Amino acid sequence: MPNPSVDAVYRKVTLRLIPFLCFCYLAAYLDRINIGFAKLQMLDQLQFSEAAYGLGAGLFFVGYILFEVPSNLVLERVGARIWIARIMITWGLLSGATLLVTEAWHFYLLRFLLGAAEAGFLPGVLYYLTQWFPSHRRGRIIALFMIGLPLSSLIGGPLSGWIMRTFDMTAGMHGWQWLFLLEAIPTVLLGIACLWCLPNRPGEARWLSPAEQAVLAERLDADERENPSTQRSFKEGFFNLKVWMLGGIDFAILLSAYVIGFWLPTFIRNTGVTDTFEIGLLTAIPSLAALISMLVIGASSDRMRERRWHIIVPFLIGAAAMFASTFVSQSLVGTVVCFSIAFAAVIGAVPVFFSLPATFLKGTAAATGFALACSLANIAGLVGNSLMGLVMDLFHSAEIALWIFGACLLLSSLLVIALPAKIVNR
Repeated sequence: MPNPSVDAVYRKVTLRLIPFLCFCYLAAYLDRINIGFAKLQMLDQLQFSEAAYGLGAGLFFVGYILFEVPSNLVLERVGARIWIARIMITWGLLSGATLLVTEAWHFYLLRFLLGAAEAGFLPGVLYYLTQWFPSHRRGRIIALFMIGLPLSSLIGGPLSGWIMRTFDMTAGMHGWQWLFLLEAIPTVLLGIACLWCLPNRPGEARWLSPAEQAVLAERLDADERENPSTQRSFKEGFFNLKVWMLGGIDFAILLSAYVIGFWLPTFIRNTGVTDTFEIGLLTAIPSLAALISMLVIGASSDRMRERRWHIIVPFLIGAAAMFASTFVSQSLVGTVVCFSIAFAAVIGAVPVFFSLPATFLKGTAAATGFALACSLANIAGLVGNSLMGLVMDLFHSAEIALWIFGACLLLSSLLVIALPAKIVNR
């Protein structure tokens, strides 16, 4: 049998794994941020304050942070197929259960449990991809996987607005309750599908021939030989200054991403738009811009084998757009344009960022490093949402918080510069 083309093998793997994982990530992010749309109705109906909403939205990340590293270590031991299925099924059920909330403490408890259930999904998938693709292919592959993030808003924004408007008071349930119920169903179904769609490693993929499996193994071995000093143990993944630096960089990314994901519907409503479906359509614009930028920046980074400036330049642009948004907060066009630029810039750098840990970590160290960086970064969800809720209650405006978030992007650019180019530019 002739040796298969390397590009043909990777094209086959990409088509079999990435679309499915992308849909899983879409469901994950949608179940995480649909609370931003539910807020438009549930706060008044349940008589929650902005600060209570901010705390509840932030408590998701407490559970997420606490269980991130343990979850990824379990995934390394039992395999992606079973563990990602478990993650998705449990978080889908908990997200759907949010329709039962009547008291603030119900909201707080369910958001914490939802974070604990979802913990490990993103770093788990990123670790899983390192078992299939070598370093120099990961920027584009991670970009293809992570377009689920902007797609969740591109599709989920209009869908969430439509559900809330169309189903409001159907069968005695409010629109926000239908939102949680209907958007949880695909997550549970995708979780069940993981048991059939995700082989743990290339050697278990029945849709690959032995020759194709050998090509993947040889390429991964060659990638490892390029960096023989790669670290492997839990200790080397956890007590690693570069991993903690990555956590600080991702912290700044998520501050901006979550403020847009959780609060953009509110910012648009504050410009005078009241129809939830129209708000949903408008929130799709920044997501479309982010989808395009992820693909462009990820492909450019792989082609040039350069990582640092493909993160720094988008950070600078994103910070400038966040600052500019504070001067046009009463303008619908200005708000949408500024947040479109900010979201495209910051989210466009995400796949490049997530290609970095596996350039110097492997095995248990990689599983630990991915999870630790994500855990540190997701403190941003707790801090950002709580701060935004507090600022909105006190000043009835988001300007102070937006300046802080933009400044964090600028500061994190210094951490990117400090990463050794000879290691991360692969």
